[in-house]
Amino acid sequence: MEDTQLESVLDGLAGPGFVTLPTAWPLGDVDALRREALEGWQDGSFHQAGVGRGGGQEIRSEVRRDLVRWLDPEAPSEAASRWWQWLEALRTELNRHLFLGLVEAEAHLAVYPAGAFYRRHLDRFRDDDARTISCLLYLNDAWSAEDGGILRLYAPEDGRAVDVLPAGGTIVLFRSDTVEHEVLAAGRPRVSLACWLRRRS
Repeated sequence: MEDTQLESVLDGLAGPGFVTLPTAWPLGDVDALRREALEGWQDGSFHQAGVGRGGGQEIRSEVRRDLVRWLDPEAPSEAASRWWQWLEALRTELNRHLFLGLVEAEAHLAVYPAGAFYRRHLDRFRDDDARTISCLLYLNDAWSAEDGGILRLYAPEDGRAVDVLPAGGTIVLFRSDTVEHEVLAAGRPRVSLACWLRRRS
């Protein structure tokens, strides 16, 4: 991770609780991961995302309408392997500088079909405080504001809304326990890689 990139991440997470890194990921890998996601969606390997976890998970289409496929870090594609390496380097640096006690990562590809959304929420479960840092990598090609699918973050200190265009290569990091956020309805299929850096529960 470049020093300037790391400095931005540390300042954002220690300050307002979130940071956006535009055009931060190589477009070749963005294209490869987008193809992986769209092909998986088309061949039926994605499933409707639920709300909650374990036995308490339920499908609630009034809350979220995205489809997901969890990634196996032990058998990644070439492009996903480079992402896992970057995520591990990030975990190490965040532990070194912010003393977060992060021990592992989890990730899934997500597809929002046209019209899909995810209502305002936190990424941490009520009965599990392991998720600490949320990390999004956007995989969309030639995305514009007219396409919708905006990520809306709510600043913890004053509730102000900060909108992020899900343009390919953009990375967004935020505190899982304090930064509420939502995905506004997408006008065309919207693709992302969502990850969480976790501490022990």
